Amino acid sequence: MINTKTEKTLIILKPDAMQRGLMGEILSRFERKGVKFVGLKLVKLSDVLLDKHYAQHKGKHFFEPTKQYMKMMPVVVAILEGMEAVRVVRSICGPTDGKNAPAGTIRGDFSMSIARNIIHSSEDLKSAQREIKLYFKPSELFEYERPNEAFHHDTDRGE
Repeated sequence: MINTKTEKTLIILKPDAMQRGLMGEILSRFERKGVKFVGLKLVKLSDVLLDKHYAQHKGKHFFEPTKQYMKMMPVVVAILEGMEAVRVVRSICGPTDGKNAPAGTIRGDFSMSIARNIIHSSEDLKSAQREIKLYFKPSELFEYERPNEAFHHDTDRGE
């Protein structure tokens, strides 16, 4: 039976996360929570891809600096899947401004900036679906079950 609460969402480990060697620490937080990686790759972002990703910000004062920052070095792009994955992943990441993010969140633990804030996560389900199509072909996503999945959810309640 397919659980209708299961979602996919996208994250990007930004250049500051990569430069500081935080990849393992960050990725493990999602696994420990119980969402699983169904797509993962290292990507050198292009202007074309960034123009599509940040289309809603075109013309804003931070658009070009953001693009330059995101092209500094390869980034990790990943798709996470799980129950209410968009909300769960965003809560693990914390608020956009690292200065205001609570301790225990990725941004709260590793960022003091709104611009260089370690990680991108899809804002909502519609954004997640759009972003996943930008970065991944269907053949690059994998379906599998982990033996411990039942221990992360209350299956008696349909969770």
